Amino acid sequence: MASGKKARRVSNSPENPVEYGFQEVKPLNYIQHEYLRAIHENQIIFGIGSAGTGKTYIAALYAASELFHRRIQKIILTRPNIETGRGLGFLPGTLEEKYAPYLEPFDNIFSKSLGKGFYEYALKNKNIEPKPLGFMRGTTFDNCVVLLDEAQNATREEMKMILSRIGKNCKMIISGDTDQCDITNSGLSDAVSRLGSIQGIDIVRFVDEDIVRSKLCKDIILAYRK
Repeated sequence: MASGKKARRVSNSPENPVEYGFQEVKPLNYIQHEYLRAIHENQIIFGIGSAGTGKTYIAALYAASELFHRRIQKIILTRPNIETGRGLGFLPGTLEEKYAPYLEPFDNIFSKSLGKGFYEYALKNKNIEPKPLGFMRGTTFDNCVVLLDEAQNATREEMKMILSRIGKNCKMIISGDTDQCDITNSGLSDAVSRLGSIQGIDIVRFVDEDIVRSKLCKDIILAYRK
């Protein structure tokens, strides 16, 4: 998805202070460069478009870098509680355990970029906090990066609710693909149509030609466009 140079620092875990490398994000193409620029320059960023373009990867790696360099206190991970096709039914365990399958893409990125030990410590200490979208009401987001993934499946009410939580030193990165929407009225499409002209908000659109996951991934998506 992206490549880059490594920074090094001693882990801030008091139990196991080990040195590890951090892979700084480096865009692979023009649109990824524009996406990263938009993230640096704005508080709310929408990344919209095809699967496999690196939207989630770049957003998650940027957030990991901010936490690594202690420019924020927390990363909040969330996504709508909507499954593609038939659901898995009842899942046992705590709320965090039930929600874990929806956050696997973030889990892989953070484990690789931060190191497994630091990532597990950050989860335990709630410096990285997975949180269901429906549990955000009444919260204020300060000193954090909020990553909302699969946002095309958020309702208008959910989108309005989470966007209005933004506080001081908070950056919100919202990614989604409107062509993969599983609900009737997407809050992502509604938000983009309303908020594009507001200062501090930017919208970056990815197209099929920007797919970098693999050639086969690109060919499959193009085949389904016909």
